[in-house]
Amino acid sequence: MTQTCIVIGASHAAAQLTVSLRQEGWDGQILVIGDEAYLPYHHPPLSKAFLSGDQSAQDILIRKPNFYEQKDVEFKLGARVEDIDRLAKTVTLDSGEKLNYDKLALCTGSRVRKVELPGIDLPGIHYLRDLKDVAGIREEIQPGKHAVIVGGGYIGLETAASLKKLGMQVTVLEMAPRVLARVTAPELSEFYTRVHTEEGVAIKTGIAVAAFEGDGRVQQVVCADGSNFPADLVVIGVGIVPNVELAMTSGLTVDNGVVVDEFGRTDDPDIVAAGDVTNHYNGIYGIRLRLESVPNASDQAKSAAAAICGKEKVYCTLPWFWSDQYDLKLQIAGLSQGYDQVVVRGDIQSGRSFSAFYLREGKLIAADCVNRPAEFMLAKKVLSTDAELDITKLADESVPPKELILS
Repeated sequence: MTQTCIVIGASHAAAQLTVSLRQEGWDGQILVIGDEAYLPYHHPPLSKAFLSGDQSAQDILIRKPNFYEQKDVEFKLGARVEDIDRLAKTVTLDSGEKLNYDKLALCTGSRVRKVELPGIDLPGIHYLRDLKDVAGIREEIQPGKHAVIVGGGYIGLETAASLKKLGMQVTVLEMAPRVLARVTAPELSEFYTRVHTEEGVAIKTGIAVAAFEGDGRVQQVVCADGSNFPADLVVIGVGIVPNVELAMTSGLTVDNGVVVDEFGRTDDPDIVAAGDVTNHYNGIYGIRLRLESVPNASDQAKSAAAAICGKEKVYCTLPWFWSDQYDLKLQIAGLSQGYDQVVVRGDIQSGRSFSAFYLREGKLIAADCVNRPAEFMLAKKVLSTDAELDITKLADESVPPKELILS
């Protein structure tokens, strides 16, 4: 009899897992259930090219409809899974329909962290996570009007850059003492504050939002220190949380994500998980972690698909990320948490091209590279292999990147 693999969530991980299933030899039914009305699409452009209008919804599809048709991948869109019965091996949809599975893949991703403040329900206040969110924001963009971004992380800063490009007056409010405080060194925070200021964006740090006010729609953001900022549009970006509820109610182990092994397997032999929603072991750093990144979702999905097909392909990939703001391409290799030294290569004070290498006990653990693709590739190579860096020459730009590796 034909077996069925149900994939919950039409995400980046789902898009890769369906393809990898066919590549690994799965010849049964593949059904993807997604609560949005769209096929899997790229999320990074949402705060950038899609928000600015340079790309359409069709442009950001990960794969076109005919590709899935050729791979015999079915979709049930606009539907939400409400329950997983592991004993009966069924999922129940919000419509009440029950579907049987032989194998199940949790690719449920994550959702925005909501804030509970007075006035939060006023029209003009938005989150930015999916196509519908951005479509709502785009309808309210007006050159010359005031936009306030709550949150100075990557999403907040990317959104600020896009709205500024579209002619809005933009203010970023960050509760921490500096932007990007959770993920970068102070040098990077100072750099991005400088660049945004030069571009005309106001950056306010160490400031907590207390309420939103307006007559019929948002008109100002009120802060705990008594200050307020005019706002015709508010975008909130204060982090995301993994969608683990289905896993929890079905009895799977959850600890800051659905706990999986190095093959993407949960503690149920017929259920795998991949992407933002997983807590997995990273062999490069020797720790368990949960990653919010496209490369993680895609690479982990390959291992999960192999596991469904009875194969064991270890997922052990270097975490890497990117962010586009203005003319800046930031590429991040590795995880910088726990660094004890930062070595900067290039002009971070007044230029727009440099690399920041994060070291711990003299060893490279991560790198932030702004408009420096060669140094990004160098860092990825060193962190993914046994190669050693000559850290005494890291800051010397007269030494080509390839010569920084000790033979």
